[in-house]
Amino acid sequence: MKNIITDIRLFRATSTLSKPIADATHQLSEISFYIVEVVTGEGVTGQGYLLSFHYSPGGILGALMDARRFVLERGYATYETVRMKSDFDNESEYFGNAGLQRWAQSVLNVAMWDAWCKSLRQPIWKVLGGSFKKMPVYGSGGWLSYTDKELLDEVLDYKARGFMAVKVKVGSAEAGRDLERLRKVREAVGPSINIMMDANQGMNAASAIKLASQVEGLGIHWFEEPVKNTDFDGYQIIRSKTAIALAMGEREYDTVALRELIRKNALDLWQPDLLRIGGVDQWRASAAIAGAYNLPVLPHYYKDYDVPLLATVPNAYGAESFDWIDGIIDNPMKIEDGFAFPREGDGWGFMFKPEYLEEVACV
Repeated sequence: MKNIITDIRLFRATSTLSKPIADATHQLSEISFYIVEVVTGEGVTGQGYLLSFHYSPGGILGALMDARRFVLERGYATYETVRMKSDFDNESEYFGNAGLQRWAQSVLNVAMWDAWCKSLRQPIWKVLGGSFKKMPVYGSGGWLSYTDKELLDEVLDYKARGFMAVKVKVGSAEAGRDLERLRKVREAVGPSINIMMDANQGMNAASAIKLASQVEGLGIHWFEEPVKNTDFDGYQIIRSKTAIALAMGEREYDTVALRELIRKNALDLWQPDLLRIGGVDQWRASAAIAGAYNLPVLPHYYKDYDVPLLATVPNAYGAESFDWIDGIIDNPMKIEDGFAFPREGDGWGFMFKPEYLEEVACV
């Protein structure tokens, strides 16, 4: 059988933009990644990466090594992504399919898609029947750890680069601070730039309703993760008592929250995270569920994967943009006037530069 995976290599890398940052619920000491590289018997190489920050390095690495061993022992072809996930889920069910084991399965899924499409000599969005189109992107960041100057410098830089939307973190422990920061951002960027706010689950329903009411005059485009991802009633209450659109999905390892919030009429934008939801196949399955209920898809973080995938679904709304891997890959995504363009290269269309990769010994 062609396209059999014969080797899997693991690497670690750190962004050239790495620095400590914080949101309402996390203190992040570095911006770092794990990269998985699959190699076929024909010499085709595919890569996938996951955003790891500083968290659980032993746990992540252990899960990656277990998944590596599992795939190599069974000899999957690169196009057998659905079978691999099903087999791996059966194998890992005892300790739970969500969490670290899902991340490991998903990053292999991403690398397998890269290798398969490279063997076909096509971009992934073409293989999946997509049409080449530019995709709206918004500039993300606005960390609570920023000084006012750092916050305004960031949003004004996004504006100068042509972005038409920016996202700001909220959930400050200091009373009135969220409103103050959002007012300063609106004054700085003017009325033509959309502003979104993201609490990273750091609020309760009452405080979220209060903030949503306070910012009504600022034209906030949507409110992301105001409360815990399992607080379905909280989302319903916030949506029923405010006029603001609600977005969530990045914490989900399945579509339970999506289906529950649809049932409660408590969601406006679905935000799947490619690495948590299960990879390409599961990302698209969740987008199809959202589409059936006229919910647009606005994925979390992975623009270099999400933009080509959004080109393959009818309910695409846009993508989140960070610059974190741009300095360590060979072909940064083209972004002009607030739009990103799917790459024309085979597979995902980019690879990590070897000089930034620290190979991890596999045992």
